[in-house]
Amino acid sequence: MATDARVTLAEIAAEAGVSLATVSKVLNGRTDVSASTRARLEEDLARHGYRRRNSTQRGEFVELVFPELESAWSIEVIEGVEGVVKAAGLSLVLTVSGNRHAPAEEWIEGVLRRRPVGVVMVFSDLAPPQRETLRLRGIPFAVVDPAGDPPDDVPSIGSANWSGGLMATRHLIELGHRRIAAITGPEDMMCSLARLDGYRSAMNAAGLPVDPAWERFGDFHTTGGESHTRELLALAEPPTAIFAGSDLQALGAFAAARDAGLSVPSDLSIVGYDDIPLMRSMTPPVTTVHQPLRRMGEEATRLVLRMADGEQPETLRMDLATHLVVRGSTAAPAA
Repeated sequence: MATDARVTLAEIAAEAGVSLATVSKVLNGRTDVSASTRARLEEDLARHGYRRRNSTQRGEFVELVFPELESAWSIEVIEGVEGVVKAAGLSLVLTVSGNRHAPAEEWIEGVLRRRPVGVVMVFSDLAPPQRETLRLRGIPFAVVDPAGDPPDDVPSIGSANWSGGLMATRHLIELGHRRIAAITGPEDMMCSLARLDGYRSAMNAAGLPVDPAWERFGDFHTTGGESHTRELLALAEPPTAIFAGSDLQALGAFAAARDAGLSVPSDLSIVGYDDIPLMRSMTPPVTTVHQPLRRMGEEATRLVLRMADGEQPETLRMDLATHLVVRGSTAAPAA
């Protein structure tokens, strides 16, 4: 294969039985190419090792992609990314696309047209064709708090979710609680399962039984925390403490306890997860696991910018430490 880019593209076009213009359209993110032809050409380009050289036409911005923007959780990540982006003399573009696992299929078309310096994904992974397309165009990316277990070659910044679940539950056990429930996140998210495993490990280490009715898979939102807490409080033997796998679910647990005429923490202790700023101003202030959301955004952005400068980082995966912040929503169980 010749090394000249124009000859290489011509050969790839001939091999695929398409025009050179069609190959150019695929490389430039044009939408007027059928999905099957695009997929075939992406595969051919990757197989031949073609990589777009950095272009002076690329935008001077970093793209931050969320599945949704509706909580203080998102704000913490945004502020972390924005600080690093500004320090680098770049701009930040926010995009909402897809679900908690991956951006929508059409997102890849838009990002190829926009040509950012790099992409930071939140709560998302990328399908293999999307990853290869970005690599082919020389657009580095990193995943923050990945929903699943990304491949080793996918840059990702997470946190110690298992340790967080362990610390939260151990704190409640040390206060004297024995009937402790856990409301984690969606069952198909790795961080949810890791926090639940931490809860189970703490209970098992203390020799405490885990009633299956005390384990709930929520949605990381207030409504889920509220509905699950109502169900838990209606049990014949309701829990005296709840480990909520997110601060928003902890807020829902507060609402359900209030509606049931219970006082926090006198009647029910509640531990959240994330440590968003609102937790400090609640009455009582909420005990929670601090997840370094802002720093996760910072580290992911630094990683992307280093790769954009041609650097190959020594490690592509980083899990930052979590720690427990004890406030007023937890106390010894009532006699």
